[in-house]
Amino acid sequence: MGTRFGTDGIRGVANTELTVEIALAAGRAVARVLPAGSIALGRDTRLSGPMLQAAVSAGIAAEGTSVVDLGVLPTPAVAWLAAERSIPAVVVSASHNPFGDNGIKLFAAGGLKLPLEVEAAVESEMLGLLDQSAPPRPPPSGRGVGRVASDASLAGSYVDHLVSVLEGRDLGGIRVVIDCANGAASPVAAEALKRAGASVQAIACEPDGTNINDHCGSTCPDLLVETVLSERADIGLAVDGDADRLVAVDHAGRVATGDELIALFATDLARRQKLAGNTVVVTVMSNLGFHLAMGESGISVRCTEVGDRHVTEAMQADGLVLGGEQSGHIVFGEWATTGDGLLTGLLLADLVARSGRSLAELVASSMQRVPQVLLNVPAAEPAVAEGEAVLAEVEAVREQLGDKGRVLVRASGTEPVVRVMVEATDGQAADEAAKRIAVAVARSAGEEAPAHAFSPSQ
Repeated sequence: MGTRFGTDGIRGVANTELTVEIALAAGRAVARVLPAGSIALGRDTRLSGPMLQAAVSAGIAAEGTSVVDLGVLPTPAVAWLAAERSIPAVVVSASHNPFGDNGIKLFAAGGLKLPLEVEAAVESEMLGLLDQSAPPRPPPSGRGVGRVASDASLAGSYVDHLVSVLEGRDLGGIRVVIDCANGAASPVAAEALKRAGASVQAIACEPDGTNINDHCGSTCPDLLVETVLSERADIGLAVDGDADRLVAVDHAGRVATGDELIALFATDLARRQKLAGNTVVVTVMSNLGFHLAMGESGISVRCTEVGDRHVTEAMQADGLVLGGEQSGHIVFGEWATTGDGLLTGLLLADLVARSGRSLAELVASSMQRVPQVLLNVPAAEPAVAEGEAVLAEVEAVREQLGDKGRVLVRASGTEPVVRVMVEATDGQAADEAAKRIAVAVARSAGEEAPAHAFSPSQ
């Protein structure tokens, strides 16, 4: 994976797969392909973050472009700045991955993820810079070198932006627990919720460089569930390491998935005649129950490939205002250019306050999930997902499930794994089918792991 762009930028083990040399070349490549007077640069809380951010910053400045150093800040906050100032932006983060990984995400001026062809141009330029045999290009010198300057004001401006989306409404009387995943939301999450009027308890907001996403955050909401129950909170919110995704917990400790939250927002917006085109955008991973619920509500659903980039592109193409992924990346086109966990959390708490009903009641009335099993199978080569033996097993499972189930097998764009998804009206059938396919994938990858060895996909 090292130097290649995947579903969400470059991602790999810091200092071995994603090295300082690669980060330096990436910075120079971004400055060359996205010419601008300045480029914004933020990061999450990983131990390797300052090292890689410094390398990216040096690469940008070496090409004569100035750097707006934002320090630790959520990815959506950096994207918001890119939109506000109409400048490109780079985020050093590996999102929900373990602390030892890191990554580089790119945004165009305007805050959107780069089009694939532009990202490919950045990758090509970066690989050329890493090729020592390529003829060097004379760098700028003297006054031509880019400046690097910190801007500490953005955090406050971003919080102002989050609170403004409530349009004067407040969250008075709502008790919220916010899990910051010991990540980039730690400096701003509690402040935003308090400014909005909620009673707030923040957890997992003491990053030490190694505890990001460690048994906390959106990929592991156990601590959040425990705290919501013990504090008798109305709602729990958990973001991931760079705060671009969110899962929620109701007062009874039940976790609401991204699909359930999108269904809830879609029906609320449609009821208020604010759902543009009466259409919502999701990916092929969305639960079958979501599609059934939207059909019953008369809401059209548009499906894209996996990745919030594809969701956003579909929304932009037709002026739609709501889209997202099962993982909790939810995009509100009126206020953001990418998934924003804190924005989603504020709007969810606002919906609960406006309705006068609990989150549990709202979710129960929005959709009913069809049993779905998601498994990760280690595989270094993405092509394993389309191997002959795997495709044969997938076809056999599809034939067995018929119209009572759905199967999707794909290589991850962010990790060296193949993701297996099976849905069926019979939960046990879904579990058995997913494990059958996972074993076939493992064998094609040269492994002989038993069915119970595969981890749930996040």
